[in-house]
Amino acid sequence: MTPRETTPPADGGPAADNIDVAVPRADPRARARAHQEPYLQWLVRTMAGLPLGLLHALGTLIGWVIAHTPNRQRRNALINLAMCRPGLGTRELIRLRNLSLVSFGRTYCEMGRLWQRPPAEVLGLIREVRGGDLLRRDDGRGLIVLSPHLGAWELAGLYLASQGPTTIFYKPQKRLDDLILAARRRSGARLAPTTARGIRALVQGLAEGEYAGILPDQEPRADKGAAFAPLFGIPAWTMVLVNRLARKSGARVIFMFAERLPHARGYRIHCLPAPDGIDSDDDAAAAAALNRGIERCIAVCPEQYLWPYRRFRRRPPGQPKVYEGGLRDYDAIERGRRLLHAARMAINAP
Repeated sequence: MTPRETTPPADGGPAADNIDVAVPRADPRARARAHQEPYLQWLVRTMAGLPLGLLHALGTLIGWVIAHTPNRQRRNALINLAMCRPGLGTRELIRLRNLSLVSFGRTYCEMGRLWQRPPAEVLGLIREVRGGDLLRRDDGRGLIVLSPHLGAWELAGLYLASQGPTTIFYKPQKRLDDLILAARRRSGARLAPTTARGIRALVQGLAEGEYAGILPDQEPRADKGAAFAPLFGIPAWTMVLVNRLARKSGARVIFMFAERLPHARGYRIHCLPAPDGIDSDDDAAAAAALNRGIERCIAVCPEQYLWPYRRFRRRPPGQPKVYEGGLRDYDAIERGRRLLHAARMAINAP
């Protein structure tokens, strides 16, 4: 039953003993997140003061434990790799999965430092920029910059904002949201939520010749504004926001990411041109071009991609769910290979 309490009327009249006001039951998960928030903030600020080498060593240890303990993250990563890298043998898939989980651990251990240290200090960790000319806006047009979940994507966003006025498309988080917002704004970037209001902010910024930063490999939740398009040959529910923004604003589109260098030596920024067709008025063709661009980025350092992410959670009608089955490595690989075979059969079906 819903708990109730009696409440006196706001007009100061007689006590309303007969008036029952329903009190909504608190969400236990929201209550738990609120309880955890100060501890998480303390952890982030503490880790921000540690040297990058120590953070990466800690991340390596965490990633190694995840890779060698049966759990869904390591299973999901291996299913994704078995589908997306069919040319690799069993041992190569497991090795790449393990390397990606080490990178996963480093990513989250270094975030506190990337969020909390002064921008000049963080940007000083960038040792090289490849393809930086693609960031120029000499023609006055805006520039859409797509940064996949590859390497240190928080650093990529900070670097982009350091190049000029930037609006970043941002999905509000359940934890540490205020801290993340403050961290991303400290370089002057504007944060646009993943809503209609946020899209209007992106359009406005591009019209004024600014940068628009977007994470292109998140699975859209809405039924509209997305299309299935191949990613490594697997149908992936893909945003069509990018091509619509490009057509509306006339902005160019590029890809950018921050590769993590070995031995905590810093980072290398990569800027890559977008594939032809990314601004097509055909949503399916534009989504396919966007995914080809993501594939090109991943090819530079595949071990640094966020392979545990459930990128293929939404499936075309009639196709089986992806992230199910046993937690053993060979079960995951076999499931990934069967799903890849099913996807190819569906493509070739009359």
